Amino acid sequence: MAVVNDTKQEGGLQRWFRETRGELRKVVWPTREEAIRLTRVVVLISLVMGLLLGLLDLVLNSLYGLLIG
Repeated sequence: MAVVNDTKQEGGLQRWFRETRGELRKVVWPTREEAIRLTRVVVLISLVMGLLLGLLDLVLNSLYGLLIG
């Protein structure tokens, strides 16, 4: 009969929180101005991509309608 090793360690959850907190202290957080600027970039790119995909959808639907229609 094989012996099953228990992979859980004592204080595993506490160790995880401690290590996570230690890693978060190493993070270089953006300044408020950087965060605002990067958020604007993401919103702008999302709007542009939404418009491009909407136009592509409109063109392809029109072409499909002409082929079927």
